[in-house]
Amino acid sequence: MDSTDKVPSHLNHPSEFKRVSQHASSVLAGQLATMAFGVTDTIVCGRFSEASLAALSVGTAVYMSLFVGLMGVLQALLPQWSELLGAQKQHQLGYSFRQSLYLSLALALIGILVLLHPAAILKWGDVPEAMQAQVQSYLGILSMALAPALWFRLFSTLNQSLGKPMLVTWLQIGSLALKVPLSIVLCFGWGGLEAQGVEGCAWATLAVQLLLALVAFILLSRLKLYRAFKLFKFPEPPHWPTLSLFLKHGVPSGLTVLVEVTSFTLMALFIARLGTLASASHQIAANLSALLYMIPLAISIATSARTSYWMGAQNFKMAYQTIRIGLKLVVCCALVCSGLLLLLKHSLASLYAANPEVVALATSLLSWVALFHLFDGLQALAIFVLRCFKVTLLPFAMYAFLLWGLGLWGGYHLAYEGWAQWPAMLSPVAFWSTGAAALAMAAVIFWSMIAYHLNGANRN
Repeated sequence: MDSTDKVPSHLNHPSEFKRVSQHASSVLAGQLATMAFGVTDTIVCGRFSEASLAALSVGTAVYMSLFVGLMGVLQALLPQWSELLGAQKQHQLGYSFRQSLYLSLALALIGILVLLHPAAILKWGDVPEAMQAQVQSYLGILSMALAPALWFRLFSTLNQSLGKPMLVTWLQIGSLALKVPLSIVLCFGWGGLEAQGVEGCAWATLAVQLLLALVAFILLSRLKLYRAFKLFKFPEPPHWPTLSLFLKHGVPSGLTVLVEVTSFTLMALFIARLGTLASASHQIAANLSALLYMIPLAISIATSARTSYWMGAQNFKMAYQTIRIGLKLVVCCALVCSGLLLLLKHSLASLYAANPEVVALATSLLSWVALFHLFDGLQALAIFVLRCFKVTLLPFAMYAFLLWGLGLWGGYHLAYEGWAQWPAMLSPVAFWSTGAAALAMAAVIFWSMIAYHLNGANRN
């Protein structure tokens, strides 16, 4: 074996628990910084005008639904690259990375076409015509940010597979320090610069994504960490078997993420029919649920990276141990977060709203969010672990059936028409309860699949 193919010493940590925990903590910090982008734009546009805030709400829903789906395709490369690293196949990892550039470019082109021609989506969503021009302008600017954003996601995925997520985290935190003042200045105008409203926030996002992409390129080309992989060797022509393998695992993974995002979007639309009280309380519950989800998501990413690494090294005992560590972390964190949510539900709801009716309904919803979060964490980890076994299509099919079927369809019937002996609830509780049931079933099914594959690995 060539000396350049040896596994870097920083990847051999004596404590697997410590390594997974540190990896997850770094990813979590970066995710929270990225979430703050949206919070910043919401506050800025909200203070600028109601029209800008409304356009941001619609534009962000379209952009994020598209981006997370495309991002999910690239995220599926994580276990593949970690496995190559564990097998000490650095040169193959570099080749796979260079091939992934073609995938990233193709995804960017698809996304750009959608963002430049969103009329059909806006019409389907019954977006008022008075708002459509501003939304289209916002999405047109973000179309230029999509390619650099996906490139940075590729950089992030590579670093996670190498067990070096902190580098990405610092860049994400640093970019937030640029995003906040840029959004304020470009939205409100300053020093002779004309106020641009929601479009100003989009320009700020574009500037930040371009800078992140440039810094990522410089780091990849200069840091010693990446030298053994020869990432910027002259790219080979597209290798269709390799790209087909990317798509085989990546497309179901991207669609799985899309199902999750759209299930929340559709839930909000269905609940809106119950009135402003229901929508406001649901927004509080959804916001806290999304925030709490960042914890099991970070643990899942870290567990996936290390499990695939050990599988590549043919050390299935350590892979099994890593899965157990991830499961313990998710369960413990979920129990703590759910317990705190139950204890503080009224206080948390009061932080979001002053209306006593909204607070009361949100408080009741947060009890269901606590249960929802527990099952959400379990199924999220299971999906990432199944990707280590290259199982992606069946989880996607089950996910769509359970979240869209039992979760949304069941919630709609329970809310508006009743179900069996239960009368129509006419409350968002119907959707959160059926959603929790759907996630519970998903967790049981997915972990049963993991047990099957672990038994198969032990037999072999």
